[in-house]
Amino acid sequence: MGSDGRHRQFDEAALGQIAGGLAHDLNNLLGVILRHCEILQGKRDLPEAIRTTIGEMRDAGTSAQTLTQRLLDLGRGQLAERLAVDLNQIVNHSEAMLRGLVGDGIELVTQPGRSPAIIDADPSQLEQVLMNLAANARDAMPQGGKVVIETASADIDESNAGQYPSMRPGRYVMLSVSDSGTGMDRETQSRIFEPFFTTKPLGKGTGLGLASVFSIVEQNGGAISVHSQPGAGATFKVYFPRSDRAPEVVRTAKTEPELGAKETILLVDDAGSLRGLMRRLLEEGGYTVLDSGDPALALRIAEEHPGPIPLLITDVVLPGFSGSDLASRVTRTKPETRVLYISGFNDDSVVPQLHPGHAYAFLKKPFTQDDLLSKVRQLLDLSTRTSLLPVT
Repeated sequence: MGSDGRHRQFDEAALGQIAGGLAHDLNNLLGVILRHCEILQGKRDLPEAIRTTIGEMRDAGTSAQTLTQRLLDLGRGQLAERLAVDLNQIVNHSEAMLRGLVGDGIELVTQPGRSPAIIDADPSQLEQVLMNLAANARDAMPQGGKVVIETASADIDESNAGQYPSMRPGRYVMLSVSDSGTGMDRETQSRIFEPFFTTKPLGKGTGLGLASVFSIVEQNGGAISVHSQPGAGATFKVYFPRSDRAPEVVRTAKTEPELGAKETILLVDDAGSLRGLMRRLLEEGGYTVLDSGDPALALRIAEEHPGPIPLLITDVVLPGFSGSDLASRVTRTKPETRVLYISGFNDDSVVPQLHPGHAYAFLKKPFTQDDLLSKVRQLLDLSTRTSLLPVT
């Protein structure tokens, strides 16, 4: 099993700070894309071909959402929840998305192994590994070519395992992604897993795709090797420890959005396109919406509004003062108001708690209409007694 086996270490703390700063704006944009796809898919008079295209756009946006999450996890060294999954099924499930990713000029061949390839991993992380390796192969073939994705069993002995710090001898599942592209010299191969290293022109690549793959693989106790020569394509081989557990079936259930009871909601977000879309989703859910991108103006709207405002929805980061500052000021004049914080950051640790007696919840961008309406309803339906506790 050939590999250079030597990859430069990187500053995960610095990467986490950079990723966190990018996540907010990226998730705003993804939120707009995904919600418009959701709205279009709800139209019954669309031709099936257009509906299929919208579905593919939504799948790509969802994958981008996962990528944003993984960039945050990469910087923080976080490991997602592992499930026993069949890598063959992940490859089959991802095939349509990968074909759209590589484009019409590239032939994509998938060859899952005949026996189950059970590993303990997060399915979304595995999809990201596939997506990033396929994108890397695509970029190496600007004139077209062929990508082959294979899985197989692999028994690793001590001599092979010794080439990788995170690898131990044992039974593994191998994922191979090969391309017929331009290939790489040894110097390039020695640096491809470094964050922000890229051979692409300025503005054409971030240098984070393969770094993210490397992080995911190492966190899961695996290893990755690359075999390439200039003009002879490249083959990436990823090894994950084989699991003895039975594979789990992961299902997602879509629920119908709950209609509101005409409550008034104050919506504050300085991203105008996202705020307009959220207003539309909330109004379709039956709510009356007051909105502003300026927190000072939003505060004046709250003070001058003659009736109650049961809910404030505010971005955590706002121009002028923070969402928590806005919430604190609004609840002074409207003590009945509950608060839903929204943010592109990783978790609700970015939200300071309100003073006791005011309920709040957190929703990470991008979110679906179901996510939004469900969280809104959850907050509004809290009893006075339980509203003393924060809702997560």
